[in-house]
Amino acid sequence: MRILALDTALDACSVAVFDTDAGLLAHESQMLGRGHAEALMPMLARVMARSGLAFAALDRVGVTVGPGSFTGLRVAISAARGIGVAADKPVVGLTTLTAYAAPLLAEDRTRPVATAIDARHDHVYFQGFAAGGAPLAAPAVIPIVQAAEAAAAMTNCRLAGNAASLLAARWPAEAAPPASVCTAAAPDIVWVARLAALADAATARPRPLYLRAADAKPQNVAGIARQPEAGGG
Repeated sequence: MRILALDTALDACSVAVFDTDAGLLAHESQMLGRGHAEALMPMLARVMARSGLAFAALDRVGVTVGPGSFTGLRVAISAARGIGVAADKPVVGLTTLTAYAAPLLAEDRTRPVATAIDARHDHVYFQGFAAGGAPLAAPAVIPIVQAAEAAAAMTNCRLAGNAASLLAARWPAEAAPPASVCTAAAPDIVWVARLAALADAATARPRPLYLRAADAKPQNVAGIARQPEAGGG
């Protein structure tokens, strides 16, 4: 199966073309923070050219759907949907929390993993995965202290995600330390592609995963006092 994977949910802008038989064909990733919309399409063109494949030769498109940046994650989702329509290919959505956990679970399926992404304001997007990979609960946005306590309750837990170090810093004093702390600014795009190959296209929908309201809210027009018209007496 030939997969095109896209990720703009966090700081990285990443594209990969992966073949489940031949392995990684081409990829590129840049740490941007901002400017994903301007960077994605040129990057996509470069990666597709290096892969030697046309869009019609792909089997599916995979994209991260969040949690992450409200603006950023929509960039890759919109592009993935557009490619899916134009090339008549299925598009699947993968969460950033699962993508963070995947390489650790592939390396060792005998120990649990807790993934955390910085949600700001002393909160994280959090999800725990049991040994073997089954999610212990749905993704949630919770205080860092609560997330650290939940992870500490998972015996011999490994931490992953761009907020893994935040959990480690707030780790309960009475608990055994985490088995490992793997901090990365964004998931590995190759693992996004691998997960996309395994995803059920009927249920892994390419829709943004929002766990909290945006910090920037629309101005309350109704609450603004009406100003007198220019020239009015």
